[in-house]
Amino acid sequence: MSIMVRDFEQYSAWRQGVVNSLKNYQDWVNANALSEAGSDQQLARTLGRLADDKLSVAFVAEFSRGKSELINALFFAGYGQRILPSAAGRTTMCPTELMYDAAFPPSIRLLPIETRAENLSTSDYREQPAAWTVLPLNLDAGADMHEVFKQVCQTRHVTVDEARSYGLYDDNDPDMQSTLDDQGQVEISMWRHAIINFPHPLLKQGLVILDTPGLNAIGTEPELTLNLIPNAHAVLFILAADTGVTKSDIEVWRNHIGAGAGRLVVLNKIDSMWDELRSDAEVGEEIERQQASVAHMLALDARQVFPVSAQKALVGKINGDDALFERSRLGALEDALFNELIPAKKDIIRKQLGHELGTLSTAQQSMIAARMRGIVEQLHELKGLRGKNQSVISHMVRRIDVEKKEFDASLFKLQATRSVFTRLSTELYTSLGMDIVRDDIDQVREEMQRGRFFTGVREAVRQFFERIRANLQASDDKTVEITEMMAVMYRRFSSEHGLAMGVPMPFTLQRYHEEIASIETVYYRQFGTATLLTTSRVVLMEKFFDSIASRVRGCFKAANDDVDAWLKVIMAPLEAQIRQHKDQLKHRLASVQRIHDATDSLEQKIEAFEESQRELEQQRARLTELAGNISIAIKAEYVALDVAA
Repeated sequence: MSIMVRDFEQYSAWRQGVVNSLKNYQDWVNANALSEAGSDQQLARTLGRLADDKLSVAFVAEFSRGKSELINALFFAGYGQRILPSAAGRTTMCPTELMYDAAFPPSIRLLPIETRAENLSTSDYREQPAAWTVLPLNLDAGADMHEVFKQVCQTRHVTVDEARSYGLYDDNDPDMQSTLDDQGQVEISMWRHAIINFPHPLLKQGLVILDTPGLNAIGTEPELTLNLIPNAHAVLFILAADTGVTKSDIEVWRNHIGAGAGRLVVLNKIDSMWDELRSDAEVGEEIERQQASVAHMLALDARQVFPVSAQKALVGKINGDDALFERSRLGALEDALFNELIPAKKDIIRKQLGHELGTLSTAQQSMIAARMRGIVEQLHELKGLRGKNQSVISHMVRRIDVEKKEFDASLFKLQATRSVFTRLSTELYTSLGMDIVRDDIDQVREEMQRGRFFTGVREAVRQFFERIRANLQASDDKTVEITEMMAVMYRRFSSEHGLAMGVPMPFTLQRYHEEIASIETVYYRQFGTATLLTTSRVVLMEKFFDSIASRVRGCFKAANDDVDAWLKVIMAPLEAQIRQHKDQLKHRLASVQRIHDATDSLEQKIEAFEESQRELEQQRARLTELAGNISIAIKAEYVALDVAA
């Protein structure tokens, strides 16, 4: 555990180092009057993302494979007992997240199963605190916590019709009949979802643990299929040494997990292969054969399959039995998990930061360059006045005044550009706005109610995805049009007035195209080839559409936020440069006018401007240094733990 805590603390220290470098940059920019709306918003959003950063690990398996015991062994052995319920048969009956949010007291929040009858996903209910049953946790009594955690095992019996209305009974599944009790009722989980808010050291560092209730739930709980498992940074797929790989195991691995970064296969319960009548070498060879067999069936390298005994590892940790822990082989899994999880997560954060901060200092550097150019121009003018008579100075006053009037006249062109910009922005929101998403979702639900048969429902969802893709593409096309228009305006002001303008900040909705495509892929994998016109399949598809709708709404909400930020950023550098250039023309005119009126000493004025020039050079160097510090913090591999202090 200490190694895991150390790794997480180092990751947190790295993240805090990035936050500190960003805040140092932000504070300095504000103190030197170099802030502007676009950069301010970008920094605030980046700092917000880092503050909310989580690392999620999902545990997926058929029931009785030892998921909960493995979680206990990996994370909770320090409590001297099992924290999550673990016993023969089915234990965890609903998806359970273990995390820590300081905004909530230590507790377990439980979402009633009845919420599956509504057109809302689990994600939607996270915004509705009143929908959850909340039970407090007594952190001073491990036995009490264990009892409260047993809530995730609670079930109740309902009629077939009620189970079907929740999407939890499939008439076409031949195994369903065998699950009925003597009264013809179905046993279902009492809860739809559980969130355990627990101040464990790793959870406080941002770890989120997802315990799933068995492979069958992956097909019936859309939140798992569409959101929680695909978005997990690491997925541990647990098999049992005494059962090997079943057909359902292979289907879930291929359809919902698959090989890739952060995807690990655990062959649990190797202690069932321990045999006192055989040597350790013989037992080891048998474990290796089972390991190779599992790897072959899942198309993996044998090194990607980790044989362990979670139960013996837990006992070894609790009792301080190092030999038993060593024999459990859990240490190799711990090393692999955190050697993959943290670097993979760090790479994700680096890519996000690289995208968001690539142009961070551009606006500030442009503002300094504009100030520097203004100082240089004024120095050139003032030095040119040495020894000149009043008529020459009067001519210069008139020339600057003409230049100012010409610049003011060009601002009318900017007003016309603003009008076009506003029109294009409005058109952009007509295809990307939340209203159109809401209307699309309502349309699908109406079509589902009108034609309650499988192929009709499937067609409604197919058309929904087509409309969503078309709206995203139309929005993307509009951002290109806005970028091209602003590039023309940037070039015009740069050439006509010598402003140090770069190119408008580029923007794309590609990440949202990819997110919608991934949602659609999961949906078609689940329902694309099915042809059964059963009521239960229609109900299940409707439940999946609730989660699809929630994901799409979230996707478009994030896209709207990004577009809103970009629209502010793309105009902000031009507006900042115009304000600065206008101020400089005003100051140049006033400065020369005062010299003309003999109210100021020419040499004193030159000396003051030269001092301002030196200060700007120092500002430019400091800005470059602070931006470089952000880059150094992002690229750092190892961070001393006292950095975060």
